[in-house]
Amino acid sequence: MMKTRNVILHESQIMKIHYITAIAALFVVAVHILMRLIMPYDMSLQYENVVVNYRNIPYALLLESILVLIAIHGFNGLRIILLELRQNKTWENGITIFTITAMIAIIAYGTRTIIMTNQLGLE
Repeated sequence: MMKTRNVILHESQIMKIHYITAIAALFVVAVHILMRLIMPYDMSLQYENVVVNYRNIPYALLLESILVLIAIHGFNGLRIILLELRQNKTWENGITIFTITAMIAIIAYGTRTIIMTNQLGLE
């Protein structure tokens, strides 16, 4: 008979993920800001320039990494705050499921936006 194992991360492992995503997010956001400094701010927000940026694959990957890192870090931070409100197993499981589901939804929607914008053609 085979034993089943629960694959649950300990809180210390979750906090390590939280710290790593914070440091990584600082780096990729800094790169993103530096890339925005190569042209005037108002020009960088023009539709054509935004679409061209999304069609640049390395830049689209940078945006995707920002999306994933910030979503993981932000929803884990929300999870930690909400866990402070109550300390019982049902609440903890519900909050964990809620934050993971919301995080996946945000990442999926943001990725969809990047993919759709990348497929737009300028005429």
